[in-house]
Amino acid sequence: MQFVQSSAKIEYVKFVAEKIQNRELLPAQADIACPLHIIDCGLADYRQVLQLQHQLREKRRLGEIQNTILIVEHPPVITLGARQSANKLLADRADLAQKHIYVVDIRRGGGTTAHNPGQLVFYPIVNLQELNLGISEYIRKLESIGAELLGQSGVHTERRKGFPGMWVGEKKIASIGVRISKFITYHGMAININNDLSIFDFLVPCGLDGIEMTSVLKQTGKHSSMKQAKERLSQLLIRHFY
Repeated sequence: MQFVQSSAKIEYVKFVAEKIQNRELLPAQADIACPLHIIDCGLADYRQVLQLQHQLREKRRLGEIQNTILIVEHPPVITLGARQSANKLLADRADLAQKHIYVVDIRRGGGTTAHNPGQLVFYPIVNLQELNLGISEYIRKLESIGAELLGQSGVHTERRKGFPGMWVGEKKIASIGVRISKFITYHGMAININNDLSIFDFLVPCGLDGIEMTSVLKQTGKHSSMKQAKERLSQLLIRHFY
């Protein structure tokens, strides 16, 4: 399927351009009336994208926009989830700031995780009620998308009951942390493609002691095209949410 960059004149994305520069809008179809829009935010600051998610969530709740999914890479950042017992930092915040790694407290599910370039992150802003999805079904759908994307990259993954995300044996390759407000989802899933995994040395991923993180690069020894990964992810998102 061909993805077409939309004009900045489209009313729907005017406010997006105010928050994130050089973004691309990837519609599910060339027709801008399509009920799913995918926005490639490029490399964007976590806090800016979080603010954008809140804006989009409210607009989706009011029916002012259609189901929307943000695809993004973030500069180095560590995020803390709503479950305090699962938030485990192994370094002082001031020391992390000196390394240009910032810590952000948020209210998504799950515990501590990290984002950095080469990690593919997507944030669905969708109405679960309209999609006839319960919370558990939604999580399984995210896992299915992650499993298919990683499979296309040559990495076989599996689920673990009670531990959302994707696993390669005992190693974790993708994390899920979501929040749902009045049936509208935000936050989402992070998949390690080519990112520097040393950032996870500063935390206990998801609060799970002894967990090693891995990536497509580490599992295959091959550097993957992020552009191609985004295109594959977009196709999967369309199939699962359109």
